[in-house]
Amino acid sequence: MKVSKIREMRADERQGELEKLERDLFDLRTKAVTEKLENTHLLRNVRRDIARYKTIIRESQLERPVA
Repeated sequence: MKVSKIREMRADERQGELEKLERDLFDLRTKAVTEKLENTHLLRNVRRDIARYKTIIRESQLERPVA
């Protein structure tokens, strides 16, 4: 997903999507161990998407002043 689309999402939407991606990564890893994974590049893509979401979540946390 594009970074601009992620930035447009609300914080709870980002968190929900991050949890979904982490579940997907777990499923892909499990599938890679138990059976032949057809598209091995999916693991890499999901890991990168997770990193994008975590980076943007952290940036938004740093923008807000702590009272």
